Amino acid sequence: METKDLLKKVRKIEIKTRRLSDHIFSGEYHTSFKGRGMTFSEVRQYQFGDDIRAIDWNVTARYNEPYVKVFEEERELTMMLMVDISGSESFGTKNQLKSEIVTEIAATMAFSATQNNDKIGLILFTDQIELYIPPKKGKSHVLRIIRELIEFQPKSKKTDLSQALKFLSSTQKKKAIVFVISDFMVEEDYEKTLKIAGKKHDITGVRVYDIREEKMPNIGMVEMEDAETGEILLVNTGSKKARLSYEKQYQDKVSYFKDVFSKCGSGTVNTRVDESYVTKLLGYFKSR
Repeated sequence: METKDLLKKVRKIEIKTRRLSDHIFSGEYHTSFKGRGMTFSEVRQYQFGDDIRAIDWNVTARYNEPYVKVFEEERELTMMLMVDISGSESFGTKNQLKSEIVTEIAATMAFSATQNNDKIGLILFTDQIELYIPPKKGKSHVLRIIRELIEFQPKSKKTDLSQALKFLSSTQKKKAIVFVISDFMVEEDYEKTLKIAGKKHDITGVRVYDIREEKMPNIGMVEMEDAETGEILLVNTGSKKARLSYEKQYQDKVSYFKDVFSKCGSGTVNTRVDESYVTKLLGYFKSR
């Protein structure tokens, strides 16, 4: 993509998503995730009425008089955007591709975090980590993230969510607000890695899908290509058995996504390409 065209596209997404984050999401985002924990501040001498459970026994033994640990609410958050850029994201039968909606959602969340002076980081993944941008603050940092979402060319077309979650756990030592944005059309079992990551981080899975993925239309013999493996198959869509088999495989993956995220204590958002992701995200924030 030419630099001029890229800048135009970045600007267009910035205008749309920044307006959403400024007027709609920033307040809801802040309310949903503020006060997520307490962080150690200092030790001071014990005062009458202090909770004895806060006594720092090491310091108390050293000075031979009671000292307590003082904690304060964590104000600054870190948001990590984990974005699936595998082959299946380049699909769409309505106005936009899944990948375009994914980019808009990620940009909107990034600007919402910026409104609260939080850090934002990015992980682009397929079946490997394609790009990692460590968390930082500022508009220029957010614009870099948007540029990468628009023009980054992955080496692979396959998906491995477990590898991405392992990478998250290994790089983010402090608790983060994590949005995993994907269609979740993955083959592997990712329950174990999600459970481990979910113990440390506040994770939300945002599933972006197209209406044509839910059911196979009856249009006779069709040559189909797997977007992630490149395998080409001749499929008889006129066969009721073939259509039902396809629908079952699709629904199994959707059910697995919902069940595993729920079991691991993580949130879920489901938004179709032709639906308003604004409405879906607002509903999710308010439900928290």
